[in-house]
Amino acid sequence: MVPDPSPERRREVLRQASVALQGRVVTLWEVSSRAEVIPVLTSAPTPQYRDTRLDLDSTLHRWSAPIIQGSRWVGCRLDEGGPWCVAPVRKQPSAPPPDSVERRSRERIILELAGLCLGLVDQPLTTSRPRSPEPDALAELVRQPSVIAHEVANPLTAALASLDLSLDLVRTAESLDPAFRAELLEELAGVGEGMEQAIQFLRSMQDRARGGLARSERFDAGQVVRSCVALERPLARKRGIALHGVIAVSGVFLHGDPNALYQVLTNLIRNAVAASRERNTPVLVTLKKVGETLRLAVQDEGVGIAAEHLERIFEPGFTTQEFGSGSGTGLTVVRQITQEMFGGAVRVDSALRRGATFELTLPIPAQRTVRERR
Repeated sequence: MVPDPSPERRREVLRQASVALQGRVVTLWEVSSRAEVIPVLTSAPTPQYRDTRLDLDSTLHRWSAPIIQGSRWVGCRLDEGGPWCVAPVRKQPSAPPPDSVERRSRERIILELAGLCLGLVDQPLTTSRPRSPEPDALAELVRQPSVIAHEVANPLTAALASLDLSLDLVRTAESLDPAFRAELLEELAGVGEGMEQAIQFLRSMQDRARGGLARSERFDAGQVVRSCVALERPLARKRGIALHGVIAVSGVFLHGDPNALYQVLTNLIRNAVAASRERNTPVLVTLKKVGETLRLAVQDEGVGIAAEHLERIFEPGFTTQEFGSGSGTGLTVVRQITQEMFGGAVRVDSALRRGATFELTLPIPAQRTVRERR
């Protein structure tokens, strides 16, 4: 087997960039699966990684650059102990500057060229081995949660502001029948609550994608489930499906992100509603306590899942829906959040034409006790 010359070529690129930058140490970083920027190579003859930790807040976050797993960056300190100057590693040069006026510093241009060289060094040669397939659109979306969250949350926030203005107009309109006004205000308030919930979730997803800590707090599980069912009921009704909730739990608290549990339940409810539209059968959400666990279930009487698909439904990108109807990531997220955030498990029971039941088993953490005063 012919040895891969890429590591030595990468080091030579960093060495040449260091010479052009008057001896400054140039470092190559890669973004890990935990959104940490890890140094992997340096131009120094004896690598000293202690002083090569990239400060995200003063570099990539300051530019609102997406922190994408597997992406790489090359950079150096402009002065000892001073700020970092960095550039992305890529295979295509950046777009020309606006109005053809170059505003980048000499150091930044050198690092841009070094990043381009590093990207080309790692590009496989068609003469020696076949080119790896380009990642599909779904994989690219999964790798860029920060970008997605930013692009979706901003218009939602603007729409919420317009909704608030509409609520004020409805409240002050003298020509509206009082009963109709009350009903309209109630419906619009539900829309606003759903938009706020979506914005909170998108912002938390953006924070996690940028390497921030996931939201973790003590929250009432029953309250979150009731709120989710109430918000999803009008959407289900619009699709001709009755959504019922039987919440037999009160005052039981979980630790984690309530928005994450909301996301899990929303995915399950919407899948059940979609599966029930052909037969117009109801969807039932239940929450009960069994021993030291909570059992959250979403049951439908819809089209069901074929036996050969049951083992694959949690795979990223797998979907039985028509093209354009689903991305195949919803159930992957359900299992990931259930296992990683709440330490639980997901079970599915389904057969064709008999509907499906998804049941989450969530361990109940130690609950706070209230001491009685004597």
